[in-house]
Amino acid sequence: MTRGMTLLTRAGVSAVAIVAIAGAAYAQTDDWPTRQVSIVVPTAAGGNTDLMARLAADHLTGRLKQPFVVDNRPSAGGAVASNLVATAAADGHTLLFAPNSMVLLTPLVQKLNFDPRKVLTPITNVGTGTQVIAIKRSLPVTTLPEFIAYAKKNPGKLNFAIAGANNISHLGPVLLFKRAGIDLVMVPSRGEPQAVTDLMAGNVDFYFGNTSVLLQHANHENIRLLAVGTAQRIAAAPDLPTISETIPGLVFASWNGFFAPNGLSDGIAARLRTEIASLTKMPDVTKKLVNLGIVPGGMSRDEVAAVFKTDQQNFADAVQAAGIEPQ
Repeated sequence: MTRGMTLLTRAGVSAVAIVAIAGAAYAQTDDWPTRQVSIVVPTAAGGNTDLMARLAADHLTGRLKQPFVVDNRPSAGGAVASNLVATAAADGHTLLFAPNSMVLLTPLVQKLNFDPRKVLTPITNVGTGTQVIAIKRSLPVTTLPEFIAYAKKNPGKLNFAIAGANNISHLGPVLLFKRAGIDLVMVPSRGEPQAVTDLMAGNVDFYFGNTSVLLQHANHENIRLLAVGTAQRIAAAPDLPTISETIPGLVFASWNGFFAPNGLSDGIAARLRTEIASLTKMPDVTKKLVNLGIVPGGMSRDEVAAVFKTDQQNFADAVQAAGIEPQ
């Protein structure tokens, strides 16, 4: 055999090997899933995160011909669910469905024996839950800039409710007040129902709560909605400006979507993104999400990366502004 023929033969063998490897990768993706897929959710059944997880599970079960089953594992900061998925095989059969705050924020406020930011990879979202600033209607302001100006003239005289500590209802306002240069007194509530009740009763001046809850009270005689925490205005309330229109770069929202253990194949991740994108474009699903004040998802890999970069910085800044040490 001549040297030229030897090189040609080797090239041919290499080409065959590449094709075989690529074919195996495609086959692996095409075969996924081969059995039941567990979608671990770090919240109790019934909330918006659980709702979105179940929408996805039903859709994926129908499309991929294997059962996708929601497994609720509530715990402080979602640590139990995050660790369960992070230590599972990276084969696409165990996935986490969670708010990004439980991955990005939890290690900043809670001492863990692992860092979910380093062992989990975000894939895509079903939707972004939005929060909205609601104030006492009797205050002599109608916009966020007016509220900030009024608060500056009355330092320490206004208060704000929080629905639990170290969460978005707490840290979003703290970061806003820090960047706006205003001072409000914190009023802890047992949860969102109490915070909204106190706002309606006129006992608190400011609350940053779930849009799905507060939109129901948009016309209440004691409540005025000022701005949403998402990067863009939302379809459910298009006239409400974003906080970032007043404080550039300040975005506080609840991205809800899929995470996988590090090492998930690009093919499986891409398949999951494609299926979720098709789900979020279905008219009935879009309507259901929008009516809850949720921005439909289906983000690309680059879009997810951009959101996580912004949110990680804002969460870190908020924790620092609040003076919180991991407990």
